[in-house]
Amino acid sequence: MGKLFVIDGTDGSGKQTQFNKLQERLKEDGIDFRVVSFPNYDSPSSGLVKMYLSGEFGENAKDVSPYIASTFYAADRYATYITEYKDYYENGGIILADRYTTANMVHQAGKIDNKEEREKFLNWLWDFEFNLYGLPIPTEVFFLNMPVEKSLELMKDRENKFTHGEKKDIHERDKNHLIDAYNAACFVAKKYDWYEVKCVKDNKIRTIEDIHEEIYNEIIETLRDGEFLSQH
Repeated sequence: MGKLFVIDGTDGSGKQTQFNKLQERLKEDGIDFRVVSFPNYDSPSSGLVKMYLSGEFGENAKDVSPYIASTFYAADRYATYITEYKDYYENGGIILADRYTTANMVHQAGKIDNKEEREKFLNWLWDFEFNLYGLPIPTEVFFLNMPVEKSLELMKDRENKFTHGEKKDIHERDKNHLIDAYNAACFVAKKYDWYEVKCVKDNKIRTIEDIHEEIYNEIIETLRDGEFLSQH
């Protein structure tokens, strides 16, 4: 089996930026890998996810049960796995994922306030995706811990730079959902022992390069431990 590294975090945490920098660095190092991003908008399998995020099932994230919403994302992940990277992964390939089952653990678990109900949901989700669907369990998950107030600042900056008139999805336009998702992410990161990247130091957002170096060094160390670098 291969290695699956996941970059995740709440909206506005810098996932895409770090994902892109990581790809550039690994290419420079001559390390063979493949990338996957969820939702997989290039595939028909993301159809229900698009409908959900555009508000066709409810204008607010909490209008849709976390169990139901999770089935949309799981089907998308399964279709993508089977058609795009299963053989490569099973033959020892390295996969970089921009979000994964981990995103459901954050965004959908954030809809559940009751701790026991949240645990029940997380256990169900793990069984559903990793046992029933047989999707790969991540080797390591990098949680970009960007506090909500800083995420909102970054998202505002992004809106000012890119004014394409694009409509935000039901997660992005709901500040309460962002707060709930962040709190859930902190809980889930500890529960599943994710690698926590603290994006703020001394009340200042760390530089993109500084955060990148931390993620990159951890991945290289993990690959060295598994003697993957000699194979790639």
